[in-house]
Parts: sequence; C-alpha cells; structure tokens
Amino acid sequence: MKIGAVMFFTTDSMQLAPLGCALEERGFESLWVPEHTHIPSSRRSAYPASGGLVRAYYEIMDPFLALNTAAAVTTKLRIGTGIALVTQRDPIVTAKMVSSIDQLSGGRFLFGVGNGWNQDEVENHGTAFKSRHKLARERIEAMKTIWTQEEPEYHGEFVAFDKMKQWPKPAQKPHPPIIVGGAFPYAARRAIRYGDGWIPRLRVSRLTRQGAGQHCGMLDDGFTRKFGIAGTSP
Repeated sequence: MKIGAVMFFTTDSMQLAPLGCALEERGFESLWVPEHTHIPSSRRSAYPASGGLVRAYYEIMDPFLALNTAAAVTTKLRIGTGIALVTQRDPIVTAKMVSSIDQLSGGRFLFGVGNGWNQDEVENHGTAFKSRHKLARERIEAMKTIWTQEEPEYHGEFVAFDKMKQWPKPAQKPHPPIIVGGAFPYAARRAIRYGDGWIPRLRVSRLTRQGAGQHCGMLDDGFTRKFGIAGTSP
C-alpha cells in the first residue's frame, strides 16, 4: 500500500522542507497540496464538507511553489497538487509550470486537478460557473497537446491557440499522471474520460452497500477499457 499526506501550508503551519524530509524518511509515497487563490467574502456555494470553512482555505500557499520546496530537499517523495483548480488557471502558463516542476523534481510530479465548488471564487477568475466542467476538459486537452507535441495547437470553444513552441516537456512521458478530484459520479466519469486516476470525495448518503459495489465496478471497468488498449494498468 502507498500512503500519501495532504497539508494546507500556511505561514503558521509546519513548513514544506522539514515535513517533506520527515515523510520521505518514514516511507511515505507522496505529499499533496490543495489550491485556493482566495476565498471571497460572499458565498453562493455551500461548503461541501462538514463544519465551517477554516482559515487555511484563504491562507494557503501557492501549491507549485510549495511543492517545489519539498522536491528540492527529497529524492523519492512524489509531490502532487491535491487539487489544482484548472478552471482558474491559464492552460499555457500551467502547462509550463507542470513541465518545469516535473523536470526539477526528476519526474515525481502528480497533477491532481479539479473544477472548483466555490462559485464566487471561480467567477472572480472570469470563468462561468455553469460551463466550468467543459472549460476544464478543454484546458486539460490543450495542456496534453502542449506536453506531447513539438508544435502544438488547439482549437476548442473556450481554449484556442495556433501552432507554437513550448519547452521544457515533462520528464514523465507522455506527461505526469492527471488525477481528477471530485464527487461520484460526475468526477469519476471525467477521470475515465481524460484522467489517469480519481481522487474521490464520496457522499456516504449516496452509497448504499449495494451501490458502492456498483460504483467501484463501473470505475474499474472504465479504467480497464481505457488503459487496456494501451497495454497498461490503471
């Protein structure tokens, strides 16, 4: 079994370098850092977890800068965004950030992605909340194109650019694993469509004992079909 740790890093928390070293020394597989650029004072979306929204949500450090600090003092520990809000990120800039941190870490980056639950936060970035899922898919498709092609171009409804050049390419081929976060069933379906794994946020009330087995079976079948074609395993 591989065990990872997740942490909201703020100026008051344990810092990246000592925690990264401690995790690697104890045999942890990975360290994950969430992302929120800010938290608007208004709130049209209910907080999806139990309890109130904690201060760390608006005090959290940038995940890419934080993870690079951990990568610099470790050699085996994998580092991942858990998750990066691609609906709030420019895909060309983010593609270069992902490639850069994957190169700097020696191919240890895990690209956890999500589409966001906070409508006010998402819309502050100029993203329409109702169409954020399609926007996220196009941005991920565009980034895959940038990572895998010498002269990429992409033309979608929300993302469009003509042929260009961008290096470095990621150390991992064809690119770092894209692990889609979110609740069942929609995020799981997105994971099967364009991801390499799923970070589940399960609502217990929606999972009966019988239903849980059906959900796991659907995911297993979906990933088997997807990766079986390439002769690989999820």
